Amino acid sequence: MSSITSRKKKNKFGLGNEFQIKEIQPLTDGQKDTFEAYKEDFNLVLTGCAGTGKTYISMALALKDVLAGLYTKLLIIRSTVPTRELGFLPGTPEEKVKVYETPYSEICSDLFGNSASYNMLKDKGAIDFCSTSFLRGNNLRNCIILVDEIQNMNFQELDTVITRVCNDSKIIFCGDIAQTDLNSKNDKSGIKSFVSILESMDEFDFVEFGVEDIVRSGLVKNYLIKKYNLGI
Repeated sequence: MSSITSRKKKNKFGLGNEFQIKEIQPLTDGQKDTFEAYKEDFNLVLTGCAGTGKTYISMALALKDVLAGLYTKLLIIRSTVPTRELGFLPGTPEEKVKVYETPYSEICSDLFGNSASYNMLKDKGAIDFCSTSFLRGNNLRNCIILVDEIQNMNFQELDTVITRVCNDSKIIFCGDIAQTDLNSKNDKSGIKSFVSILESMDEFDFVEFGVEDIVRSGLVKNYLIKKYNLGI
């Protein structure tokens, strides 16, 4: 576990008092377990059903600590499946990955009540976004790392991410293995192998989200219940 108790809070982003993150409370048992494990300073692996708020609460908890000066930034990492090498989209690498940032922009809009908050935080260096295609050789220092949609990463990508993490950082893995876009059997089995390694490490705590944790909508919850009951 990383130690943050000795760090002093500091305001380095130059954001006014009106730019405040919304206080959120856990709505389900899965979310409650996540809050508790985060406060105990575990690295986290959050898996399970879509619509359970895994990414949302991860960003809320992380950004609260970043804005308090406990970490330098929130780094969001995800794969760009189905175009992992970004060769099929026009524009610069930054322009190519922009489409994958939309969910995080929407979350920030809700957390701060400001549709420009994500870009503001990026401009100030409080948030950074990176594709797994550009991680090799980097040292991820003094940041909270949110690795999202891990079901779309193969073992090599996940291995590259975790071997970049320095002692003063915290990492959160999020995903729903049942919704993977990977086609290769080896890639799919690689995810399970990676997760099995983390399960053997004391630094990680796992939270599995079930249909009872769905908060997106009653429609999504009922759909997934019917889907699982039919074995689809």
